[in-house]
Amino acid sequence: MTTRPATVGENSLYQQLRGHLANLKLTASAEALPSVLDQAQAEGLSVTATLERLLAIEVDATEARRLAGRLRFASIPTPATLEDFDHDAQSGVDPALLAELGTCRYIETATNVLLIGPPGVGKTHIAAGLARRAAEIGYRTYFTTAADLAARCHRAAIEGRWAYTMRFFAGPTLLVIDELGYLPLPAEAASALFQVVSQRYLKTSIVITTNRGVAAWGDILGDTTVAAAMLDRLLHRSVVINLDGDSYRLRDHHARTDTLRRTTTGNRNPLP
Repeated sequence: MTTRPATVGENSLYQQLRGHLANLKLTASAEALPSVLDQAQAEGLSVTATLERLLAIEVDATEARRLAGRLRFASIPTPATLEDFDHDAQSGVDPALLAELGTCRYIETATNVLLIGPPGVGKTHIAAGLARRAAEIGYRTYFTTAADLAARCHRAAIEGRWAYTMRFFAGPTLLVIDELGYLPLPAEAASALFQVVSQRYLKTSIVITTNRGVAAWGDILGDTTVAAAMLDRLLHRSVVINLDGDSYRLRDHHARTDTLRRTTTGNRNPLP
């Protein structure tokens, strides 16, 4: 199809339109304007259809920027997703339950998720996957470890920022606390964790990973009364997943050792 050259007036209007888009900070639309106008002319699109296509590009770019911002704030330490969780290696986890958690409906009812099991069985993988999915859907999410949370609260108490720090941990719609029980916690950690849980109780969701069963939380926190009160709030609305089996890292080590052993054996020259 032959297109006629644009007139001086049309060129002027085009530049004005690009200027308007730029002034309104619709950067993606401004960059896409030439190709969208060419498509509109080639396909005979109406003015309404052309505007819809142009603004859809801007909406997609805006959503991508917002998601990138939510993921930066979330501080998820691994690229793990729910989709790449190895169900064959961890048969104790119900795929249907994991898929249901992936809808994030548990967040709508301020339900908590407790992932309990020895090191290396996939607890952090699931927690990171849940955090990533929540951020993708649009929830404000934050991922931390129990040790980092306790250290941050300790500094806040010394520097007079306790109230601010409590508001910070109360803010995200989903808070992930990883590795509870892995490292010894200072004496004031029990109070900090309890206050974080209490502030979020029946309002927003918490995901906790731990290598210790709930009966041992008094030992973890060094205070059985605080542990009981915290568990009472966490378990009121909760999904508890117990993971077991061999560590992923241990299985990988065994697999590499077996491969090396077979390779070494296969390369030996038979004795004459």
